This record gives sequence, structure tokens and C-alpha cells, in this order.
Amino acid sequence: MPYYVRHGEVPKKRHTEFRRPDGELYTEEVIGAEGFSGISSIAYHIHPPTTVERVGASEPYDIEYADEDTLKHRHVKGFEVEAGGDWLTGRTYMMGNDDVKLALARPTAPMDDYFYRNASCDELIYVHEGEGTLETPLGNVEFTDGDYVHVPRTIAHKWNFEDNLENDPPRLLVIESSSALNFPEKYRNEHGQLLERAPYHERDVRPPIPQEAVDAEGPFDLHIKKNGKLHHYQLRYHPFDVVGWDGHMYPYAISIHDFEPITGLIHMPPPVHQMFEGNGFVVCSFVPRMFSYHEESVPAPYNHSNIDSDEVLFYAEGEFMSRRGISRGSFSLHPGGIPHGPHPGATEGSLGKERTEELAVMVDTFRSLKLTENALAVEDEEYAYSWLPERYEDDDVPDAGVHGTGSPPAGDGQVGEPQAPTP
Repeated sequence: MPYYVRHGEVPKKRHTEFRRPDGELYTEEVIGAEGFSGISSIAYHIHPPTTVERVGASEPYDIEYADEDTLKHRHVKGFEVEAGGDWLTGRTYMMGNDDVKLALARPTAPMDDYFYRNASCDELIYVHEGEGTLETPLGNVEFTDGDYVHVPRTIAHKWNFEDNLENDPPRLLVIESSSALNFPEKYRNEHGQLLERAPYHERDVRPPIPQEAVDAEGPFDLHIKKNGKLHHYQLRYHPFDVVGWDGHMYPYAISIHDFEPITGLIHMPPPVHQMFEGNGFVVCSFVPRMFSYHEESVPAPYNHSNIDSDEVLFYAEGEFMSRRGISRGSFSLHPGGIPHGPHPGATEGSLGKERTEELAVMVDTFRSLKLTENALAVEDEEYAYSWLPERYEDDDVPDAGVHGTGSPPAGDGQVGEPQAPTP
């Protein structure tokens, strides 16, 4: 993170005596990246965080890819993924590679009896629908629709949803990064501060809200994900026994609605929508914005031949839905090696348009993505042929929306079986 936060009680100098009211020392813990060279925070526990009562048997917990490597454009109907499980057991992996993994989650059960820590990946969760609180040793992070919630690796946590999980489960897009997730370097100065020209500001970031330390003896179950397995630990003391901390490493939330779109005289390419970066991929936010201002500009994007990247769009809200078969909660995957672009009629239909209303999350990867059986089970297999003009009626012309994909039909967009292109 580019700025320093301090909560609770900490000693005047780090690595010095800091005593509890009973005279015993608090236990200091440095939570840091890249050995001792990256960002870090220092937390002070009532009890040592190393006090483990039992280490249970580990179990496999990793993404399994389908044996499917056909080079074609794909549409995955995410709203058809079934709800179930809790935050961890209900996670449905859709696609990924060695740098990043994408999953959907619609938990119908709370995380009542354990805490979770991802020791392999940073997690970035886009809250498509839902609200609640992320509970962590460093404080709580409140979230709602449209928030990105970033949980750095090794931070124990628990998700608490305000929804009636059984009847109204939240909808979450989970992005697991094998590297640290950061704000793009192009938005930061040499000191790490966000520049004036950045499309969001430090004040948009919502760090944890301080909570009273939990001094309780367990045991308490902690599930740790690392190296494709889930490891089961029992801790003697509650993991949220932190009386104070300071530093740059902490969970936080930032809303897609706080992203300030960069627009221009002519069509601006997707990198202007970038919001996060990891090794081998970037995350972009498409938000409501003005189209280009040149009197002869073409608002719809031009056709693009991917050479170095696969492009995934997760459609959240707005003007993309008149593209045949695309609906709220869908993924499109446009792989490197073949061109993609607006559907027939979208370019002409975009002329004269002044703005777009949309919300979408884009993940561009620089290594090829693989799909899972979960994704293939809800794939629209006709999507690869949806650029054929004869598949559209004369009056079925999409308007230009996110990346040229169209505008919404009447209704809430929560469709069941998307309509296939007209033969």
C-alpha cells in the first residue's frame, strides 16, 4: 500500500519492550513481503501467534483445468453457477494460469467455525452483490456492492455477510494473485504516493476499522491454503488478539464507483481503465463515462488483435447486455492470437453517442488462460460465431458499450438461458 496506517497501541520504538497490564510482554509480529525488503506492518499480540495446539491432515484444494485448449472466443454464463457452501467451500474456479486464478462464489452458509488464510496468493474480491464485514486481526473492513476487497496473503480473516445467505446469497468474483497486488506503477511517484493524474486517490482507500482485541483461549480452527492444499491448524488463542499495529500491509476496500474514468478526444484503449497490477496480469475497471469528443470520433472500440495477452471481461452492470447471449454475471474470454471487436452494427450504432453506463471488471493476462470443467459446463458455444452478420436481424444492432459489447435490454438483466444469435 502507498501510505502508512497506525491503529491501537504500539510502542514508541519498534522492537522494544512493550508490556501488557499484567507485566508480561506483548508479542511483536512483523508481517512483510519480499523477505524484509517489501512493504510490511508490525502487529502486537496479547499471546504468541505461534501457539499451535494441533496440525491436522492436509487435503487437496487447487484449481483443476479441463483438457481443452481450442483457440476461440468464449462466453461463460457466470449467473448459471450454482450457489452453495461457505466462503471457501463454495468457491467455483472458472479459469486461470500460474499468475492468476478467477473464481465465482455464492456462499449460502456462514464461516462460523474457522478462520481462513491464503498463504500462496493475495486475494482481490469484487463484490458484485452483497454487503457485510471482513474481520481480520488488524481490524474490520466493511464492504458493499461494487467494492474491491484486497486481502494480502497470510492475513487470517473471516467473511461475515449481512444477507440472508440461504435465500439471497451474495455474488462475488474472486481474483487470486500469485504475486503481490499493487496500484499500477504508472499512477505512483517515486515515493509511492498516487499522482494527481491517477484515476483514484488514497482517500478512496478504506483501511480496517480498529476493533477491540479478542483475548480468548480456544482452540480455534484455522484453514491455510498453500501449494494446492488446505492445511488444518488449531490455535490455542484467538487470532484477533492484536492490541495495535502500524505499517503499509493491511486489508482494505476501494469502490469501483470511486474510479475516475480517463477519457479523450478519440477512443481511449483499455489501459486507461487499469486499477491494479500483479505479475503477469492487470485488473481494469470499466465505469460510466463520456465517450470521445472529436466531432468525427467513433465511440465503439476498433478491432484488436491480441498478440501478448488473453482478455477476460466480467460483466457487472450496464450497457453491454444487448449483445446476444451476454448477460449480467457473464465472462467473455478473448484469447491472444485472434482478433476481437464490436459485434456487427455496433460501430455504426455508436456514432453520435455521448456516454455509456456500465460496470465491468477486466483481467488481462500475459500468459494463456485455461478453463475449468465448471466454466465449460456453462459456456455458450455459439459465441465464437456471433460476429457473423447474417446471425442478426436488421433491427438487432447493439449500441456500443463496454469494449463495444452493447447496451441493456429492458428488465434487470438477470436472465436464465441467454438467447442465441438468430440464424
